[in-house]
Amino acid sequence: MTCSNPPQHVLIVRPSALGDVCRTVPALVSLRHALPDAQIDWLIRDTFVDAVAHHPALSTVLPFPRRRFGAMWRSPAAVREFTAWVGELRRRRYDLAIDLQGLSRSALFARLSGAGRRVGRADAREAGWLFYNQRHRIDDDQHTVDRMLALVEAAGYPGRRDLRLYVGPQDQAWMTRYLADHDVADEPYVCIAPTAQWRCKCWPIERFIELTRRLLGEWRPHRRAAAQSGGGHVVVLAAPSERVQIAPLLDAFVDDRRVHWPTTTVGQLMAIIARTELLVCNDSAPLHIAVGFDRRIVCLFGPTDPSRVGPYQRDDTVLQPPGITPRQMTQYRRRRDDQSLIAQISLKRVWNRVEHVLLSDR
Repeated sequence: MTCSNPPQHVLIVRPSALGDVCRTVPALVSLRHALPDAQIDWLIRDTFVDAVAHHPALSTVLPFPRRRFGAMWRSPAAVREFTAWVGELRRRRYDLAIDLQGLSRSALFARLSGAGRRVGRADAREAGWLFYNQRHRIDDDQHTVDRMLALVEAAGYPGRRDLRLYVGPQDQAWMTRYLADHDVADEPYVCIAPTAQWRCKCWPIERFIELTRRLLGEWRPHRRAAAQSGGGHVVVLAAPSERVQIAPLLDAFVDDRRVHWPTTTVGQLMAIIARTELLVCNDSAPLHIAVGFDRRIVCLFGPTDPSRVGPYQRDDTVLQPPGITPRQMTQYRRRRDDQSLIAQISLKRVWNRVEHVLLSDR
């Protein structure tokens, strides 16, 4: 399917979440290759702007201040601000809006844009499909990236599976200063991301503590000078709101100068991940950022299905509990705090994989 009158003003609607935003980049690249002269904008939650702001295929980022607008029910000022925001959205005169989130709120944004073509899934949740005038049925039995590209292709634009991410110069400069200030500079480091949205996705924190000890005690970065006596560094990735969750890890290494705990923006987080030797993580946003920078990964999946939400085309990086069944990967929303499944991944399996990856050539 091709369009006889290609759109000149295109709006991508994918406000959140951070990992999903990173996985939406191939849709942006696909639209840019099909529409090289078009204005292509992205409506995104304001806290995630850095994830895509420096992508060369993007024309403009349109931040959506969800927290402020969420107060509209009790704040006339927020209502006025939202009204002005919608007015600015409509003044951009979009020809095409494509909703790649598929919820009522994102579908409403597509409608509020005033775009003549509003593309979305025929089965968009929360009755979001009501806001589209072009609806397409998409096979759910495929990876999230492929589902979004299937919608782009159904709209008439060939898909391109390019997940590359880009760090802005300010974030790159911050990363350089941070590493220098913490005696890392050009030395290698491994990132660990021990948190996730739900506890059932989190490998037990005690295992991350033991893994960190082994990294500090046994990892010798083989590509550095042979005279280097110490091991590498470990950078722990966690938001300030997650510090309680990882408190045992903090307590275990509070006095170790080789373990670092940066407080970052999204852009700074990307810069740190872009230079890491390896990321060890749960099913969480850092995983998809690492894919976007083609970093080495060891990712731990419990009750979620990596064939649908895992590292795209990087199945070899996934560790799962032995003997896990498809049915076990459909129940996690009902048991969000249950770590029993992911806890079946042993420290020995993880360390063996980490050791293999760190010793292998890229």
